Amino acid sequence: MDTVRPHGPAAQSRPFIFGSCGAGDHGASANRPSGIRSMSASARYSRSAIALHWITLLLIVVVYAAMEFKGLFPKDSPERAVMRMLHSSCGLTILALTVARLAVRLFSRPPAIVPPPAQWERISAGIMHAALYALLIALPLLAWFAISAMGGTAHVWGIPLPSLTAEDKALGKAVIGVHKLIANVGYALIGLHALAALKHHYLSRDDTLRRMLPFRA
Repeated sequence: MDTVRPHGPAAQSRPFIFGSCGAGDHGASANRPSGIRSMSASARYSRSAIALHWITLLLIVVVYAAMEFKGLFPKDSPERAVMRMLHSSCGLTILALTVARLAVRLFSRPPAIVPPPAQWERISAGIMHAALYALLIALPLLAWFAISAMGGTAHVWGIPLPSLTAEDKALGKAVIGVHKLIANVGYALIGLHALAALKHHYLSRDDTLRRMLPFRA
């Protein structure tokens, strides 16, 4: 590409190249509003954190769908057994993925949100994330414990798991009730989490959602 060298001391520093934009040039980047960054410049979560997040979300959809669709089929039918298997296996897989997500979060700090949110938003986000992690750990463990207490064996994709307690059907039924209650609370937590992400993206106009997208936007 042809270059034009300016006269004076600047000629000894660097050539001016048509189409280039340096730190002092007035281009598109200079006109970009402060606080709004392109995805190429914006910090993102690590690839492992992003992958674990979206795989977990997919499994959550399967878990809740299997729970809802199970009632459409007669008891002891093959279709109901498939729904039960998907519900149990995906739930226990979520437990393993959540432990992995906590390990990733321990060793990689989440990227800062730009522009920074208000303090009340940071506090509420911390509470929401803690509640979601507790949900994703408690639900599979409660289900595993309840199956053991009912005298059954929990399986994850056909692999039997050790029993967590001795048979006690009364205790098992009580734990199943707690499991169902927390699962219903999960609808609200997941819905609020999604609404908060959309609020940040469309109203606050920050990069909260873009940091976690599986593609650059």
